[in-house]
Amino acid sequence: MELVGVADIAPTLSVRALKERGMPYAFFSALPENQNLFDEAEIPVSGMFADLISSVDIMLDATSAGIGAKNKVLYERHGKRAVFQGGEKDDVADVFFHGYANYEKGVGKQFLKLTSCNTTGLIRAVDCIDREVGVEKVAITIIRRVADPGDYHRGLTNALEVEPAPSHQAVDLMTIMPHVNATGILVHTPVTHGHIITVLITPIKSVSREDVISFLRGHLRIRMVKIADGFRGNASLFRYARDLGNPRGDMYEIAAWEESVVLSGKDIMFAINIPQEAVVTPENIDAIRAACSMQQSRLDGVARTNEYLGIGAWK
Repeated sequence: MELVGVADIAPTLSVRALKERGMPYAFFSALPENQNLFDEAEIPVSGMFADLISSVDIMLDATSAGIGAKNKVLYERHGKRAVFQGGEKDDVADVFFHGYANYEKGVGKQFLKLTSCNTTGLIRAVDCIDREVGVEKVAITIIRRVADPGDYHRGLTNALEVEPAPSHQAVDLMTIMPHVNATGILVHTPVTHGHIITVLITPIKSVSREDVISFLRGHLRIRMVKIADGFRGNASLFRYARDLGNPRGDMYEIAAWEESVVLSGKDIMFAINIPQEAVVTPENIDAIRAACSMQQSRLDGVARTNEYLGIGAWK
């Protein structure tokens, strides 16, 4: 794969940072009437959005919700494939896609839509258990970061906010894994580095706590961590990623706390951390592989992505 270029509508901080880095990727303007803004900021522009579309095999559309649906018309006109971010409506794509849960359904399809960051990590964990012992139902509570780092539009708050149940993540999980009954509650919290989800699973087959830990530990996109080792919460994991030297402090894996794994009768409960800025990156690459028919099977596709990104190398 080759990243041909990136596009934006204005000289945002991200675009200005690219310029300061020597513009490592060709940059394209997605809004011609803003060309004067790029000129004033001395941002080199390689062409317009249509030029970028004509130069690629597949687009990764990370625009704000609703814009991707409008861009789809351009992709159709140029006969291009596209992957849309999780905030778009489901009908924008041929398949609501997750690399581990339904890879084969995306093979050869023109338009795929990814799941949100929370849903991506949640499905990794539920799918992991489901493939081992089967899952009857899931109940989740999401402690959700209120905004990404640097986003001021949410305001400065000192409050928690509860959304009506069920949360869209539970509904989305059922869309991709229709054999699982899921529900959930979401709570917004005034933090920026990561979400935490508590997961309550009713398995089809009885399972021990040790089995659950083993299942989660065996998944390359899940890190088993311990509170006793210093992983006390989302900030610990973000700092750990920075200390690893990961670009932007990104971590592609979700983390599951070993001490959180408990049984209640037949039910399994545990907590996972979702690094929202990076967690969907592997699934984006899975989606490219599927849509472009680079690999036909789930195991082959996700394995190549994991190897390319170095996921699981630490195990």
